Amino acid sequence: MKKLFTLTILLVCTLSVQAQTTGPENGHLIIAGGALQDTAVFNKFIELAGGDKSHIVVIPTAGGYEVTEQRKNSLIQDWIKKGAAKVSVLHTTDPDESNQAEFAAVIDEATGVYFPGGRQWRLADSYLNTLVHTKLFELLERGGVIGGSSAGATIQGAYLARGDSKTNTVMMGDHEEGLTFIENIAIDQHTLARNRQFDMFEIIEKYPELLGIAIDENTAILVSGNEFEVLGQSYVMIYDGTHWDQTKGEFAKNEAHQERFHVLRKGGKYNMKERKVGKPLQK
Repeated sequence: MKKLFTLTILLVCTLSVQAQTTGPENGHLIIAGGALQDTAVFNKFIELAGGDKSHIVVIPTAGGYEVTEQRKNSLIQDWIKKGAAKVSVLHTTDPDESNQAEFAAVIDEATGVYFPGGRQWRLADSYLNTLVHTKLFELLERGGVIGGSSAGATIQGAYLARGDSKTNTVMMGDHEEGLTFIENIAIDQHTLARNRQFDMFEIIEKYPELLGIAIDENTAILVSGNEFEVLGQSYVMIYDGTHWDQTKGEFAKNEAHQERFHVLRKGGKYNMKERKVGKPLQK
């Protein structure tokens, strides 16, 4: 199993030159920037989860609302309409409950897990470093898919952007550790719709070894191994310390305090480990 992200290493120790951004060895991630409506993205999620044999577990904890039986039924019916064969809802705000085998067991039967939006710190408080967290890694190891939108996107990273429990406008708040399905990365969302395209530089300035990804609304990335492809209707911003120099016709390293980034749209591909825009590299 991939080792869980250790916050102390990232935040207290100096990030090494060798630090790399790597995705799951098996399985897939779908990471969406919020306000997701594109049926093609949901269709891809269901397809990766097994189509007519899929069992989707929805974890709505980020929403902060009471998850009543009526709410559960609504979520189940929504995902049945999207094409899921079977749907379960998993929710708690108590990390002790997340550590109970009986509570977490439903993930053993899942082919896909989905995190809807809300506030990402609620997901960290409830599931980080619990049995549920462990079973999510096991799901990926057996080839399953984990998806999420808005808060459900950011929580999949290592550094928890906008994790402050008081406001979503603070980039580096009182929660800084994500579930780390991708190592050495920070993920932001609602980017262009909320004029957030320059916010990621605050994190990158303090932790320059992190890869920054910011995803606009109704847009997603499909992560397979160390590479991703853009899905949906808008753009993904990539903050890797380089940019395309139009004058020279080549990629160039950003100068000090030069806030430049890459912009990819549907079909665009990026190798996170090699930090290269373009077609995925052969493994």
